[in-house]
Amino acid sequence: MSVSTAVVDPSICAPLPVLGADVTVPLVTGGDVTYAALDYAASAPALQRVWDDVAAYAPYYGSVHRGAGYLSQLSTDLFESSRATVAEFLGCREGDQVVFTRSTTDSLNLLASVLPADCRVFVFETEHHASLLPWRDARVTYLDAPRTPAQAVATLERALADREPYGPALVCVTGASNVTGELWPVRELAAAAHAHGARIVLDAAQLAPHHPVDIAESDVDWVAFSGHKLYAPFGSGVLAGRADWLCDAEPYLAGGGASRTVARRADGGVDVQWHTTEARHEAGSPNVIGVHAIASACKALTEAGFDSLVARERTLVDRVLTGLADVPEVRVLSLFGDGAPRVGVISFVVEGWNSSHFAAALSAEYGIGVRDGLFCAHPLVRTLLGGEPQEPGECGAPEAEPGERSLNAIRVSFGAGTPDEHIARFLGAVRELVGAGARWTYRTEGGRCVPDRGAAQV
Repeated sequence: MSVSTAVVDPSICAPLPVLGADVTVPLVTGGDVTYAALDYAASAPALQRVWDDVAAYAPYYGSVHRGAGYLSQLSTDLFESSRATVAEFLGCREGDQVVFTRSTTDSLNLLASVLPADCRVFVFETEHHASLLPWRDARVTYLDAPRTPAQAVATLERALADREPYGPALVCVTGASNVTGELWPVRELAAAAHAHGARIVLDAAQLAPHHPVDIAESDVDWVAFSGHKLYAPFGSGVLAGRADWLCDAEPYLAGGGASRTVARRADGGVDVQWHTTEARHEAGSPNVIGVHAIASACKALTEAGFDSLVARERTLVDRVLTGLADVPEVRVLSLFGDGAPRVGVISFVVEGWNSSHFAAALSAEYGIGVRDGLFCAHPLVRTLLGGEPQEPGECGAPEAEPGERSLNAIRVSFGAGTPDEHIARFLGAVRELVGAGARWTYRTEGGRCVPDRGAAQV
């Protein structure tokens, strides 16, 4: 039983068709321009393939599992076949489970809830908050930011070897930084973890949309990622990997779907037998649309060919880095130094500029969407900037004097759907803003930096 859906053209390597490619936005200086979405690290636009597949399925939508009706059975088949598609996309091993969640954050909180007693958690301060914070109820060791991949491995090995008592342990590490885009030595960190009797979970939120992720090849125990960063913005995520800790723990959420049988006891209580499959941690009616969207995105990326996608993105990364290097006032943020491999995520500061002001000017005057701030990775950005951040809403504060550092950063991010023209427009806008300054004044409104339409044009 299947739903007829759109077919991706395997000859398309990049840019892949995405929704919103023809959206125009008004400029504060007058007129409209096609929007340049360069904030993929926050949420990537939906692939046209994903949207078409969801639209094709929508009339057949039904409740999954146990329904006798045709649409329920069709939806159940689609839901479970999506699980198989994701398992193949991630290179899951025999016996691994693919649990559908709401997001990477939800996935890692789920894993945190199933940790065995007395489990120690080791996490670098460089992590996104989604992988830095869920372990607060466990015994956590936070590791300082390494400055080379080799230092990351050595730091982890020392911490694991010195742990007391020498019991169960979990390492949480990102695959690609959401701040610098730099690739982490996942395979080497996994080997270090296993050599010291620990397990490892990979936060692949920024890696999976840009680069192949293979659980078996990288030898990680779990992988977590989000659909909305994988061109499937329907509020779904994945935790995939070893089944034992998941099966041994109480369900993450208690309710329908997670239970096999429920019976009243003579004393008035309730006895429950929980599922030992993925359903154990998927209580409630699942997000079938979101799950189908993730599977559609996995198919589209696989069929397009990651070799082609990675090669083109590497070209875009090199173009952005070269263009920013030609502007002396710009400093690109990096942990591992120039030349470190990275995905299409680049953060920078501009001498003499408030970062929120700069990002607002890119949007209002050029129709370019980037992100400014600390990117839900506060310890890492503070380490890279060497100071405390500006308070929220300081975009209207006086600009820094030349030579002073910015205390927030600007992030440009892109991927398989990014046209070359958007990169060219971004680099041209950076050069113009640094050289001539903003053409408008800006103020704080609701915690955001926006054009001050009541002020005179600069």
